[in-house]
Amino acid sequence: MLTKDLLRVSRAGGGYTPQFASREERPLAARVIGTYQGHVGETRARLEEALTRLEADADFKLVRGLAKLVEREAVFETDAPLPPERTRASVFAAAEAVGVVTEAERAEALEQAAQSLATTTETVSQSLYADLEERQVLTSLSVRWTPDELLAQYNLSLAQTALFDATELRIRSSDPKALISAVKRLRLMYEIRKTDASREVVVTGPTGLFQTSRRYGTRFARLLRSVAKAPEWRIEATIDDRGTERLLTLTQDDVSVPGTEPVTDVTFDSGVEAEFAARFTALDLDWNLVREPEPLEAGASVMIPDFAFDWKHAPFRIYFEIMGFWTPEYVAKKLGQMDVVEDVELLVAVDSTLGVGEEIAARDHRAIPYTGSVRVKDVVDVLREYEQELVEQSAADLPVELSPDEAVITLETLAHDLGVSESVLSDKMFPDHERVGRTLVRPHILDSLRSELHAGMSLSEAETMFSRYEVDDVSAALSRLGFRVAWEGLSGGTIREK
Repeated sequence: MLTKDLLRVSRAGGGYTPQFASREERPLAARVIGTYQGHVGETRARLEEALTRLEADADFKLVRGLAKLVEREAVFETDAPLPPERTRASVFAAAEAVGVVTEAERAEALEQAAQSLATTTETVSQSLYADLEERQVLTSLSVRWTPDELLAQYNLSLAQTALFDATELRIRSSDPKALISAVKRLRLMYEIRKTDASREVVVTGPTGLFQTSRRYGTRFARLLRSVAKAPEWRIEATIDDRGTERLLTLTQDDVSVPGTEPVTDVTFDSGVEAEFAARFTALDLDWNLVREPEPLEAGASVMIPDFAFDWKHAPFRIYFEIMGFWTPEYVAKKLGQMDVVEDVELLVAVDSTLGVGEEIAARDHRAIPYTGSVRVKDVVDVLREYEQELVEQSAADLPVELSPDEAVITLETLAHDLGVSESVLSDKMFPDHERVGRTLVRPHILDSLRSELHAGMSLSEAETMFSRYEVDDVSAALSRLGFRVAWEGLSGGTIREK
């Protein structure tokens, strides 16, 4: 973005059109880059003089806008023999003692300061105000853009600055999935509307908030970079131009992204979604956490919850929405969408300050209040309720007796094959198998193991034998066959009868 004072727009015909730089400004872009390159080692004051001379032949705001972008790649440093602050302290102390009024008294104060600093008056003079902005020196410059790329970056930044006063964006893109992903990762307030032609994403702008937020505005500005990466796109923005509502239209013909990837990831200062996802995933539950699941039809619009929980043992999904920094109008829209979302399980974490938990519950959806961050335990407690119902249903669907085809199979593998949790198998009967720990083994396999196993065999030999029969739970199998392991220091174990 550029600063607001460098914004160039035309209001002709009641519109709001950024005055983009054209190919004709390429020589100017090259001169701006060259001016900075030619002043490495020079003071900022000399650089400013050179930029002022460029303004004589071009638009002031355009020159300064291009310079603003180049300066982000520049490093200015204080170049002084002595620390300026320490030098000023010595000079001011000497001036107070001398009582400076005349030029001669000033020279005397400088001399005393030089003596106290064990240096010369010339060194003192050079260091006294060397840290002032205009006296700082351009020490290095790393411009990543060619003149053409600088113009493209300028146009992108100009459009971002113009959109900062938007109350609403209406976006259509040839890459809607990337667009939605960017909107959600930037934590912008949005909705998806169905139109005759396709769907459009409607994003609440910075001035559409009940209280202007610089943080939201910065995230909002980043969205354009992601939108502009699509081959075809169109934005219609409603601009609050000092109380007058104007229309701004942008397409792929106006703005492009110069050689850099779109910025979709942002630092989650609140940490709500990112923190929840990290903590939930670390629990390794029987639920898979899905980020940005498929859209849900909600009347004339579309709703995309933040997450979904998929049950690992059967096709069952719970959607999860986090209601956080939202305006009252946006909350009302979301509540309206929930009214028409049918045949889905929806869990909603609600910022306590919104005060709409009861309204959500009245819509037959589960509401979890939170303050600051969503407590994972609160969500897990709700999932456990669903889990109990799913386990009971899975158990009811299975016969009392089960006869797997495999001679040896673990309960975990069998549960996976049946699409149920392992706990469902706890009260089932297996007439053709015996339970050995958490493994089902046919009797003839146990007979074969018993015939080959003998006291005095080393544990490593026994483990090799069991592996041939695909029995992994060696300890449980040994116990079932009436043997134990006698450990003999670091040399290993020996099989003994119980």
